[in-house]
Amino acid sequence: MNTKTDMGPESPAPLPPGGPGYLTWTPEQQVIGFRSFEKINPVRVVGRGEHVYSLPKAAHQISPRWTSDGQDMDVDLYMQQARTSGLIVLKDGQVLLERYGLDRKEKDRWNLTSASKSVTSILVGAAIQDGCIKSLEALVTDYISELKDSAYEGVTIRQLLTMTSGVQWNESVQGDFTHAGSDFHLFWSTVAEPEVDPMVSVMRRRPRIHEPGAKYNYSTADTHLAGILVSNAVAKSLSEYLSDKLWQPYGMEEDAIWQVDAGGRELGGGWLSVTLRDCARIGQFMLSGGKAGARQVLPPGWVEDATSAHVTFPSEPASDRIGYGYFWWITKNSYVASGGFGQRIIVYPQDKVVIVINSAWPSVYPPGGQAVHVALAEALRAAAIASR
Repeated sequence: MNTKTDMGPESPAPLPPGGPGYLTWTPEQQVIGFRSFEKINPVRVVGRGEHVYSLPKAAHQISPRWTSDGQDMDVDLYMQQARTSGLIVLKDGQVLLERYGLDRKEKDRWNLTSASKSVTSILVGAAIQDGCIKSLEALVTDYISELKDSAYEGVTIRQLLTMTSGVQWNESVQGDFTHAGSDFHLFWSTVAEPEVDPMVSVMRRRPRIHEPGAKYNYSTADTHLAGILVSNAVAKSLSEYLSDKLWQPYGMEEDAIWQVDAGGRELGGGWLSVTLRDCARIGQFMLSGGKAGARQVLPPGWVEDATSAHVTFPSEPASDRIGYGYFWWITKNSYVASGGFGQRIIVYPQDKVVIVINSAWPSVYPPGGQAVHVALAEALRAAAIASR
């Protein structure tokens, strides 16, 4: 297996524990660990190409002020309070704001946690465009044969992408991923069946609790299976395919890294580490309609379909989310790649604005964290629009 564990910045302090230990890292360990996953866990490299997609600095930079929960805020204060390691805003492909914190440098990668799911969605679309996956109505078991005669029998790829497989999975218990009743720790399972991915081995023993397509249930397991499905379909690792379809042709500036499980498969539901600027380029790629230069990487219409609300949510005062697409969260005027501990790639298609936030929140989803992000994003979006 082509894995590396010796890349990245030199750490001035001992490395934190790997595997599920990251869920209980101290704030000091987070600062080291989130930008040094390749030193802690086995990974594959997503190789960059020879050319770089330019992100020119706009002549007019923004620095908005806003009110959040009754407090006057600005970017510096927000970054300090929210433990933000990187913040970048693009409008029409130009950088309006770029800031770093927590001793992070421009070339330092940062772990995207569950925001990686949206990249896995991109790779599903690329595999359809390449003809390696027949369609979204194809069956999961057509591409992961070990799931035949399991609860995934009859589940379509579309249902996998919208987390409506109906297969039992308890992501967390009341938001606590470390709870004994959470299934999240299973991602660090050892190989139980030779030649079978550990999570495939786990999930093919799970019961069906809802009919496919009937009910949404947030499931990182389904996303991991989507990654395995793509890898099987294209006969490449996810890292190699991501390099071939996006990193090289679009012009990412730095290599990315992707953590693998005990079976050597990239964890399609998370743990992709990317620089701040390359995260912004992911947003720009989506704004382009899935093109890398003249090359159509994603099927025509895929971006609009993937970022439509195939699942709708009831309104919540603290959240602007109205639904879920193909591993993208949908709001009234944006779509979002979102991950625990404060990771966001926010795309406003009508405004041609991309906002990326990388953070090291003290817990996966602290109380009020979503509302704070919404207030920041709206302030940055308004300032970006006003900068025309």
